Amino acid sequence: MDTSADYLSIILNDTPLFDVRAPIEHRKGAINNAVNLPLMSDTERELVGTCYKNAGQEAAIALGRQLVTDDLQQQRTAAWLAFSKANPEGYLYCFRGGLRSRISQQWMHENGVNYPFIEGGYKAMRRFLIDQLESSIESVPITLISGRTGCGKTRLLAQLTHTIDLEKLANHRGSSFGATGSSQPTLINFENAISTAFLKHRHHHSGCVYLEDESHLIGSLALPISLKNKMAQAPHIELETPLELRIDYAIEDYIVCLLASYQQQYSYEVAFELLSQRHLQSLSNIRKRLGPERHQQAQTLLTKGLNTHRETQSTKGYRGFIELILSQYYDPMYDYQLSTKGHRGSFKGNSAEVKQYIAQYK
Repeated sequence: MDTSADYLSIILNDTPLFDVRAPIEHRKGAINNAVNLPLMSDTERELVGTCYKNAGQEAAIALGRQLVTDDLQQQRTAAWLAFSKANPEGYLYCFRGGLRSRISQQWMHENGVNYPFIEGGYKAMRRFLIDQLESSIESVPITLISGRTGCGKTRLLAQLTHTIDLEKLANHRGSSFGATGSSQPTLINFENAISTAFLKHRHHHSGCVYLEDESHLIGSLALPISLKNKMAQAPHIELETPLELRIDYAIEDYIVCLLASYQQQYSYEVAFELLSQRHLQSLSNIRKRLGPERHQQAQTLLTKGLNTHRETQSTKGYRGFIELILSQYYDPMYDYQLSTKGHRGSFKGNSAEVKQYIAQYK
C-alpha cells in the first residue's frame, strides 16, 4: 500500500491530511491543519497504551479490537472514506507512521479505497519542520517593519509582498490589549506555522522577507529563540502615523473587530460584556506600570467609552482612553526600545513612503 516521505511537497502544496491519533494528541500539534479523525478515542488509547506497557503488543492489539467494536470501526472508516472522497490527493498519518496508520489504511482498503499514509508520521513531519525552520532563519534575510502601537504595521504588511504575519499566525495583535475573540494556537502549532511560512517563502521567492517587529511574546506564545535572535539584529523600517489616525486604527482593531469576533459566537449583549471584561482586565494587568493615578484615570475613561458605546452604539467615547494609553503607556516604551536599535534603522516614513522605499529594492 502507498506511503510518502515527500514532506517538502506535502507542506508546500498544503496537501490535505487527516490525523488518526487520539484527540488529546491532535490538540497538542498537527500538520497542515489536519482534520482529526481518530482511530481510537482518548480513553481507548489510554487503555491500550497501558496494556501495551504491561502485557505487550499482541495483548494491546487484542484489547484495541475489543474496544473498537464493529459498529465503531464502521463509523470511523466511513469518516475516513468521506475525507478521501473530498480530498483524493491527501494522506493520513498517525504518530510514527506505524500500526495505527496501517490499520486505518487497511480498513479503508477493505472498503475499496487505497489511501496513502505518511512515512514516519507526525513525529517525522514535526522534525522536518523544526529543522527547516532553523535553516530558513539562517538563510532568509529579514527586514522588520517597526512603529508605534496602533500605527498600522499589520495593515502595511497586508499591502506588501514577501511578508510573514506573525500576529496572524499567533491569533493575537501582540499588545496588552491584543487578544482576539478566539484562542491562540498551541506553541507547537505556532512553530509549525512559522516554519511552513518561511519554507514557502524560500521555495517561491528570493530575497528579503518582511516581518512586523515583535517582542519575545505574542500574547502567550513565545517566538522561537533563533528567530528572535535574528530579529534583534535585523534592519528595520519605521512606519510613522499621526496620533489621530492611530486612535482610529485602535478603535477599529480593538473595539469594532473584537466585538464582531465575539458576535460570531454569542448574542450582542454577551459579546459586549465579553468586550468590556476583556479590556478592563487588560487595563488591570498594566496597572503597576501605569501607576495608581494614571490607572484610575484610564479606568474612568474606559468605563466612559464602554457606557457611551453601550448606550449610543458610538465608539467615539473611547478616544480619550486610547489616547492616554498610547501616549502615556505604549509610546514611552517604544521610545526606549527604539533607542536601543536606532543604528539599524534604514528608513522612516508614512505608509505610502515606506511602500515606495521598499518598491525600489524589489
